[in-house]
Amino acid sequence: MRSRIKDHALSLFFLALFVLALAGQAIAGYLRNDDELLDHGQPTIGFGDFLWSSDFAVDVAENWQSEFLQFFLFIAATIWFVQKGSPESKKPGDEGPGSDADQLVGAHARPDSPRWARAGGWRAAVFGNSLLLVMGAVFVLSWFAQSLAGTVVMNEENAMHGLAAITWGDYVTSSDFWDRTLQNWQSEFLAVGTMVAFAIYLRQRGSAESKPVGTPHHQSALESD
Repeated sequence: MRSRIKDHALSLFFLALFVLALAGQAIAGYLRNDDELLDHGQPTIGFGDFLWSSDFAVDVAENWQSEFLQFFLFIAATIWFVQKGSPESKKPGDEGPGSDADQLVGAHARPDSPRWARAGGWRAAVFGNSLLLVMGAVFVLSWFAQSLAGTVVMNEENAMHGLAAITWGDYVTSSDFWDRTLQNWQSEFLAVGTMVAFAIYLRQRGSAESKPVGTPHHQSALESD
């Protein structure tokens, strides 16, 4: 049991951080929502009701969609673009999806390769793009959830101020929606770009996200050498 935990420690660590952060967000958001209701002379709601509310959903979904968009674009970009010297990149000349031999697909698969990789054909094509497909699907679903929940929240705020309700189409073309969306996107793109660039010249001993300390600055991912 202990060895299995150790083998999956990285995933478990971030899962624990996610649960703690989400719980903290729920508590802080509940208290903030109560304050806003009281300020508008409205009755407060229970914690369980808040967790099922559009107000909580829109805040969660808008962060999820930006995170998964970040990884979707990063995965796609690293297929075709390189950054010399970065451990986050293939070396110059390795652009593209690679050959079947490079990717161990079909006749080139090993006995312990995943079944769909050994199968070749459409199954290998789907499996070979499955990471990008899943990241893209989660982004689209969370973006859609954000837009739906945001519409409900906007209409609740409009009702408090005696304004008319709006449609989903009105909301997704509104400044509120794009302000929420773009403020998350710009920070994600900045974080990814700086990670790619900083890792060329900076090191973190022992981290898989860094080149070994003595590796020359010009050398890219060791796996491509």
